[in-house]
Amino acid sequence: MAAPAAQDPLVSRYLDHVRFEKRLAERTCALYQLDLTRLGEMAAASQVPLLQVHSAHVRRWVAQMHSAGRSGRGIALILSGWRGFYTWLGREGLIPQNPVADVRAPRVAKPLPKALGVDEAVQLAEHEEGNDDPWLEARDAAMVELLYGCGLRIAELTGLDVVASADAARAGRGWIDLANAEVQVQGKGSKRRSVPLGRAALEALTHWLAVRPQLTGMLTQPVSGASPVSLALFPGQYGTRLTPRGVAQRLKRRSLLAGLATPVHPHMLRHSFASHVLQSSGDLRAVQELLGHANISTTQVYTRLDFQHLAKTYDAAHPRAKRK
Repeated sequence: MAAPAAQDPLVSRYLDHVRFEKRLAERTCALYQLDLTRLGEMAAASQVPLLQVHSAHVRRWVAQMHSAGRSGRGIALILSGWRGFYTWLGREGLIPQNPVADVRAPRVAKPLPKALGVDEAVQLAEHEEGNDDPWLEARDAAMVELLYGCGLRIAELTGLDVVASADAARAGRGWIDLANAEVQVQGKGSKRRSVPLGRAALEALTHWLAVRPQLTGMLTQPVSGASPVSLALFPGQYGTRLTPRGVAQRLKRRSLLAGLATPVHPHMLRHSFASHVLQSSGDLRAVQELLGHANISTTQVYTRLDFQHLAKTYDAAHPRAKRK
């Protein structure tokens, strides 16, 4: 019977290798030791020496760990430790091939994106903070309308200018076009798209643009050669372009003041936009275009959210779904 991995001379040599030659952190070395202890125990239970382990053994042990409730991510980390050990054994000329090379952990189900309910999204959008600076209130309201009403990514939002310019086009920034009720954005992969502005977004932007120049140093009308900061649709209080972190902080504050149960982050509003449009229209292709997804498979996650919505409606309304 094979000795437990923690006592096996080969394991000791490998741990010395990663600790002293590769100079990995002590915490990493300790995790490797735990992984290899588990390997040794499983090999011993199967009565197979470590140098005679085959991929069939490893797959069986993966199945055992999965059946015992270990997550796919946890198994993937264990396999990574085993793979490194057998890679080293191969370089030492002690095994002909790595038995862990082609073994993968069970797939981890991707969590559904978190989206607000329609009532919660409206509650956030219509919230007004009476004690807040009117300038900040107008800016934050316009940002919420663009994130939820247009489904923009946070980088797309902070990259918007008040008007189109050659500088914006070169720098990959977007702009708003109130005359045509559109926002022009540059998304991932430098792909530009036009997103329609709804009535609420138009009203919020019109109000924001009326008060925006009140900030000291901001230009009332952008001129040729104006700096990117002066063109920024959403500047901070010090005149610099608002950062994604700044937007996230303001949105979190607004959601808590609006009485929402959980803090809202910017991407949650993008998810809410996609989910609510799909629930109303059922047009997956249109949602794909509005979000700027290159592949329809990326957008299909919202069909799962839509099904959840339908299932909850069924459970609440259908007489045959109600439990006694």
